[in-house]
Amino acid sequence: KTYLGRPETDAGRLMSMGTLANAFCLNGRGEEAIPVLEALLVLLRRIGCDGEYMLATKCNLANCLHDAGRLDEALVLERELYASHVAMCGVSDERSITIGSNLANTLTHKGFWNECISLLRDQLLPAARQSL
Repeated sequence: KTYLGRPETDAGRLMSMGTLANAFCLNGRGEEAIPVLEALLVLLRRIGCDGEYMLATKCNLANCLHDAGRLDEALVLERELYASHVAMCGVSDERSITIGSNLANTLTHKGFWNECISLLRDQLLPAARQSL
């Protein structure tokens, strides 16, 4: 409530929304974090943010969707995140490997075994070996 009257571009307002969503997630209330993260993404897009904070927010949203059992939505977002991050930073980047691991986890839960095996064998395992 303290940050409600502040401009949308106010860093304190944006960080407080992220903190609220993280608190929900850490306390097993991921379903409540989803609308907060979605609103935060709308604000970040509106102000033209496309950097690390946007990526972290999308990853948090994908994790909350997964934890809430909304696997179809999580899968769409995780595929988008993995493809865009690999395009920007390469498959061997630590964040790419983490995002890819999250994607593989969701693929497993959805029963997409062949796609999961292909992702792990052809991309993540070689990338992890290379980064060691």
